[in-house]
Amino acid sequence: MDTEQLLAPEDTSPLGRSRTSVLDMLRAADGPLGVREVAQRTGLHRNTARFHLEALVEAGLATRETEDRETPGRPRIGYQTVAGGPAGQRRYRLLAEMLTSLMAATMPEPGRAAEEAGREWGAYLTEQPPPYRRLSAAEAIAKLTAIMEGLGFAPQVQAGDRDGEYRLCLRQCPFREVAQHHKDVICSLHLGLMRGALTRMRAPLTAERLDPFVEPSLCVARLTAGKDAYAHEPAAERTR
Repeated sequence: MDTEQLLAPEDTSPLGRSRTSVLDMLRAADGPLGVREVAQRTGLHRNTARFHLEALVEAGLATRETEDRETPGRPRIGYQTVAGGPAGQRRYRLLAEMLTSLMAATMPEPGRAAEEAGREWGAYLTEQPPPYRRLSAAEAIAKLTAIMEGLGFAPQVQAGDRDGEYRLCLRQCPFREVAQHHKDVICSLHLGLMRGALTRMRAPLTAERLDPFVEPSLCVARLTAGKDAYAHEPAAERTR
């Protein structure tokens, strides 16, 4: 492992299309924007919009303020850009390596734990359809692709070898350097992320597996239509 690369400050310029759009929106606004406003203007789910806003705060590109209000109710949280650029340099790769290596070394089933964490976050970042509204496989794939795009994976959908099978090609792993040393943890996390999102959508589709690094910068998720991931979840999970 290259220590110099591990300790190098993070390059905050490649934010991804969705996060860059959110940042540009904050810069163009006359004042602080709330999560609801950002979600409405970008078309993102509120949790996804919040995810990008908080990431911009962590990167030192935006600030978060709780606004005073005179009427009863939950106070509004507003986000706005930081004048003069980021405050300090970040070294998230070192943190990721530390936490991932700890998980891999100390947990009895690190891959399984990572997948469960991914499921929770996948569900959190996904909008659930209205009651009794069932998505088609094509709609679910489109929504999943949009989520992965927003997270920086540069996904592309391809038809599989048989009817009802699809390949979701992830051409840019945001955590590639860490994943190369800890595939079991990071790739399981990403598989869980997709499974959690599909379950939240009540999609007639499952993510069967994730093949990591079939090429140096390509991972492939294998999706199968005709299987309802929601139907296989415990009843307690469906009530969330």
